[in-house]
Amino acid sequence: MERLQKILSQAGVASRRASEQLMLDGRVRVNGKTVTELGTKADAAGDDIRVDGRRVKSVDHHRY
Repeated sequence: MERLQKILSQAGVASRRASEQLMLDGRVRVNGKTVTELGTKADAAGDDIRVDGRRVKSVDHHRY
């Protein structure tokens, strides 16, 4: 379980601060429920995380 804004930033959706704003705007859903509370935790591998209706895929490996 990790903070949702960290999962979104690792997936390349937005930075952590911008991810917090997405959550406050009600644009993030986890398992069908809209998340507006900062500090919410989720499981990147097991939960269905969506931003504006698009599913967020977890990144296993980073390429440098």
